[in-house]
Amino acid sequence: MHTIVIGGGISGLAAAQRLLASGTRVTLVEGSARWGGKLRRGEIAGVRTDLGAESLLARRPEAIELARAVGLGGALRPPAVGGAAIWTGGSLRPMPQGHVMGVPDSPAALVGLLSDAAIARIAQDAQLPPSEVADDVSLGEYVADRMGDEVVDRLVEPLLGGVYAGDVRRLSMRATVPQLFEAVRSEPSLLAAVRRVRGQATARPGEPVFLGIDGGVGTLPEAVAAHCAEAGGTLLSGSAATSLRRDAQGWTVTLESGRELTAPAVLLALPAGPAAALLAPHAPEAARELRGIEHASMALVSLAYRRVDLARLPRGSGFLVPAVDGRDVKAATFVTSKWDWVAAQDPAIFVVRASIGRWGDDRAAHRDDAELVELARADLREAVGLGARPVESVVTRWVDGLPQYEVGHVDRVARIRSAVARLPGVAVCGAAFDGVGIPACVAGARDAVRELAATLPPGPTAGAGE
Repeated sequence: MHTIVIGGGISGLAAAQRLLASGTRVTLVEGSARWGGKLRRGEIAGVRTDLGAESLLARRPEAIELARAVGLGGALRPPAVGGAAIWTGGSLRPMPQGHVMGVPDSPAALVGLLSDAAIARIAQDAQLPPSEVADDVSLGEYVADRMGDEVVDRLVEPLLGGVYAGDVRRLSMRATVPQLFEAVRSEPSLLAAVRRVRGQATARPGEPVFLGIDGGVGTLPEAVAAHCAEAGGTLLSGSAATSLRRDAQGWTVTLESGRELTAPAVLLALPAGPAAALLAPHAPEAARELRGIEHASMALVSLAYRRVDLARLPRGSGFLVPAVDGRDVKAATFVTSKWDWVAAQDPAIFVVRASIGRWGDDRAAHRDDAELVELARADLREAVGLGARPVESVVTRWVDGLPQYEVGHVDRVARIRSAVARLPGVAVCGAAFDGVGIPACVAGARDAVRELAATLPPGPTAGAGE
C-alpha cells in the first residue's frame, strides 16, 4: 500500500518511519525546506545548540525507542546538572519535590516558596469534602478551589502553563494531566490523588526525568528523515499540500508546485489550521473542530556570553517564572551548564536561552529581534546577575506553535477522529491532539498508523501512485 504522509515534523516523520517498517510505500511531504517542525538545531557563537525542543521525557518510551531505531541510542544524554528554580517574589527559590505538575502531595514541601497562609490553605484540602468532577475540569480552577490561588499562581502555572505557554485556569485537567484527573475522581482529596499518582510512577530512583541528545534533539528529525530515505521512502520538502480530493484511485494531493500525488491512504500530520483546510471539503465537522483549537506563540532567545565577562555563573539548570509576577521571560535554561555536549564545544562560551510568550500575549510574534533580546537580557540580569553583553544572540519564533488544550479538549479530539474515521484511508496526528511533548507526538503517530489501516476496505491496494 502507498501512503502519503503530509507534514514533516516529528509526528509525520515518526508515522513515515512506522509505515516503512511495516513494508508500506511512503511519500512524505513537507511544506518548508527542512524536516523537524519545532525540533530544530542551530549555532550560536560557533556552538551547536537546540533552537527548539531540547529534551525528551525519559519516563515515556516512545521517543527513546524512535531515537534508538534511527541509530541515536548511543547519543542519549541525561542533563549534567539538575537544580531548577522558580524566580518569584524577586528571588530564586529551589524547585520543590513531591508534586505532579506543580500540584503538591504535601504542604510541607512548599515551605519557603509559598506564604504561611497558602501552606495552611493547602493543608485544609484533606478536610474538605470530595469535589464533584464531571467529564472535564479546568486544572487551575480545580486546584484553586481545593488548595487556594497561591499554589496555582506560584507553582502549577509556571510548570504546566510553561509546557503549553497557556493559562492554567483554561487548561483541561483531563487532557494535560490525565492520571491526576482519574485519581481525583476516586480519591477523597487532591492531596491523596497526587500521592496516588506519584506512587504509580514507574521510574526507578536516580533515573533522569529527561534525556537530551548529543548534538541536540534537533538531530532526531534529521536522523529519522535519513532513515526513511534509506528505507525507500520518497521525501519531498519545500512544497506544501494545498488540496486533497477523493477519486477512483483513493486520494490525490496537490502540492504548491502543481505536482499531484495519488495514493489509497493519506495521513495528515499537520498543525490544526492546515489540517482543517485540507479536510474541510470532506469532513467539515472535523475542520470546524480543528479551527476551534486556540494557539499560543512564543520566542526562544538564545544568548552566548564570554565566560570571562561574567562575574559569576548561574547555578543549576535554569528557572521558571510565574505569570503573576509580570515578567517578560517565562523560563530560562542555562544551556552550557545543563548539557555537557554543549559545554565541551567551547569552554570559553556560556549559552543561555530564555522563553518569551504566553497565550494571549502576542509580543513574541510581533516584536523585533532586538527588542526581544533586550527583554530577555533585562530579566536575566535581575534574576541571576547576567549583566554582560552577549557576543551573539539568536531569536527563534514559534508563531501559533503551541495548541491550547482547553476544557473539553479530549471530547473535541474524539469528535475530530470520529469525523475523519468516516473517510476511508485518512487519519490524523500531531501536537494538536494528545500531547505536545515529543513522546506523545510519536505515540500519536503510531496510533494514527493503526487507525489508517482500520479505515481501509479489505482487498488489494497496490498500484496507486503519482
